[in-house]
Amino acid sequence: MDQLITAAARALAAGDVLGALNRVALRDDAPALALRGIAMAQLGDLERARGLLRGAARAFGPREALARARCVVAEAEIALALRDLGWPAASLDAARTVLERQGDRVNAAHAHYIEARRLLLVGKLKQAECMLAQPGDAPLPAALQAVDALVAAGIAMRRMQAQAARAALARAWRAARRARIGALTAEVDRALQALDMPVARLMANGRQGLVRLDEVESLAASETLVVDACRHAVRDARTVAVLARRPILFLLVRALGEAWPGDVPRGALIARVFRTRHADESHRVRLRVEMGRLRKALGALAGIEATARGYVLAPRAHRVAVLAWPDETPHAAVLALLADGESWPSSALAVALDASQRTVQRALDALAEAGRVQPLGHGRARRWLAASLPEFTTSLLLPGPFFSE
Repeated sequence: MDQLITAAARALAAGDVLGALNRVALRDDAPALALRGIAMAQLGDLERARGLLRGAARAFGPREALARARCVVAEAEIALALRDLGWPAASLDAARTVLERQGDRVNAAHAHYIEARRLLLVGKLKQAECMLAQPGDAPLPAALQAVDALVAAGIAMRRMQAQAARAALARAWRAARRARIGALTAEVDRALQALDMPVARLMANGRQGLVRLDEVESLAASETLVVDACRHAVRDARTVAVLARRPILFLLVRALGEAWPGDVPRGALIARVFRTRHADESHRVRLRVEMGRLRKALGALAGIEATARGYVLAPRAHRVAVLAWPDETPHAAVLALLADGESWPSSALAVALDASQRTVQRALDALAEAGRVQPLGHGRARRWLAASLPEFTTSLLLPGPFFSE
């Protein structure tokens, strides 16, 4: 490696991006392309950085497998920043294997964390947790320690474990300070702020209000029957009944939970669940059938008792609370993903929400008409941003199947 490349690499490591570019800006050999790509990524021109790194990977010959693998890892990190969740994970896995064989433990660990962060974004928490356990026991650089703690905090947040998330973010903050990387410190600070923001709306005894993640965690451990509209489940401290695939049953139990300790008239239940203003005997028969199914689904969590005018929830716990999204307007899940402030392509939103791209596009069009999101670019390059960041963070309660893990 010549002196200019060495000097440019040292400048990048020290945070002198412009100094690095001054040394390699007019060169088009493989090492220079790679350094220019990394420099452009640090300056925020991610699309140009991706192109430079792809060019560098092609320019490195077959005998330079280690350098090509490093370019692939850098390109994967840029894809993650661009929310390109469809980027081929097999390429990153192959590059990580090469790095491990060549003894580049640090970049191999970095590849692990890139994949872990992608898995976290799409809600695959168990797989992300497995990725965290793989880098090994040897100490890693402070920057990677901070990333490890950030991923651990994200997993804890999705699982509604506020204390574990706060401890992980404390580790991330200390590691980021040691690393002296401004962007990493800012990311940790944003995560700490998100942890103190409201994540859900709690309704109990006729009152409602926004609650933070630590309050949700305390609620889950208390002697309270929680009707969780964020994850379509009913639970107490010991048992969970998942109703995500049974929407009618969940609508019924939510209506009963909101009215508890009172009952709900049959006509109100029929209107809410079956969406009709004119109930007849067939609707009343169907309501009885669905109530029987709900009793069976809830099991020992709660009973359903008939009253003179309707039905009432009879919980095993001493208290009932309904936990809902802070914002229950249509397409709230799309808004939750956009709440991180990043620009997302519709394809990445579809991957993260496990929905078809056409469904996501219809949701984005509706939100754009309401002024809640705004597009950037045109055609296949179009990306989407939240029109304004909310005063609460719904991303903490996004899909990350807490109850199925």
